[in-house]
Amino acid sequence: MIAPGSTIGILGGGQLGRMLALAAANMGYRVHVFAPEAELPAGDVAAQVTRAAYDDIAALDAFAAAVDVVTYEFENVPGATVERLAARVPVRPGARALDIAQDRLAEKTFIAGLGGTPASFRAVASEADLVSALAAIGTPAVLKTRRMGYDGKGQARIATPADAPAAWTAIGGAPAIVEAHIAFDHEFSVILACGGDGATVVYDVPDNAHVGGVLDTSRVPAPLAITRHAEAATALARRVADALDYVGVLTLEFFACPAGPVFNEMAPRVHNSGHWTIEGARVSQFENHIRAVCGLPLGPTTLTANTVTMTNLLGDAVHDWARLLADPSAHLHLYGKSEVKPGRKMGHVTRL
Repeated sequence: MIAPGSTIGILGGGQLGRMLALAAANMGYRVHVFAPEAELPAGDVAAQVTRAAYDDIAALDAFAAAVDVVTYEFENVPGATVERLAARVPVRPGARALDIAQDRLAEKTFIAGLGGTPASFRAVASEADLVSALAAIGTPAVLKTRRMGYDGKGQARIATPADAPAAWTAIGGAPAIVEAHIAFDHEFSVILACGGDGATVVYDVPDNAHVGGVLDTSRVPAPLAITRHAEAATALARRVADALDYVGVLTLEFFACPAGPVFNEMAPRVHNSGHWTIEGARVSQFENHIRAVCGLPLGPTTLTANTVTMTNLLGDAVHDWARLLADPSAHLHLYGKSEVKPGRKMGHVTRL
């Protein structure tokens, strides 16, 4: 158990790290953020910041010496970084979860091996591979880079086989997978927190709506078209956590389809579709992540209201802050980002 008053190291300095740092501070912890970017929303609320590259060995060693446990707020931290830190200080979740989540081919294969159902997929290393894969799985389909894609980035939709050359060019010819298009009714996620003692708690599954590949809203309770899949999806999430000896918050995203839940992707971290838990659950995903990585008892996930809706503030929507602050039903969260760009997550608002 890592007691309050200790220092938690967070790899990554974005808004997820910011909300983790705020939750940690409420519990009496100090947070030390390590990230290379000049602008760090998490750094604004942290006790200490190290701005350095993830392969800066001297900076990593100094960071490890200054913290009592390390976690991360996004899954694209290099595996070598986590391995070096883990030799010096506990890192939770462990490196294997990162390794799998960073590679879509490894992720889909891993999930299928645990009895999950991803969309039909094929590995693609060339345009010729793509043509062959489309012949096997059909069109429409989606081409995705194996690494680094998120919020719709690194993806190209393929309506017919004739689109293959343009799609391959669009992703820069990077190693990829191609997935069969899924006809789905809804998108949802399973968010669970796993303690080092094997205890787990699960949040209500939210109904997630995306616009342009970016999450727009999450709502709980979800409709029956989703909740009838919650048991099977949650059982898979538990198998994933067990297989990875996972500690912390884990998120799996799904498509709700007539035949059952189809796995989309996994995030070994707190997740945008769980932001509603700050006001909408007894203990938020951020607090439960801190509890888990510090070895504390996990908190209850029960709802605090009959319905909860979280809406992302994307791009210029952040300029609506004055109206939102005047709305007594709105709980406003702004991330402190200076540059407003279309589709960029600038904040969110939750209504109970």
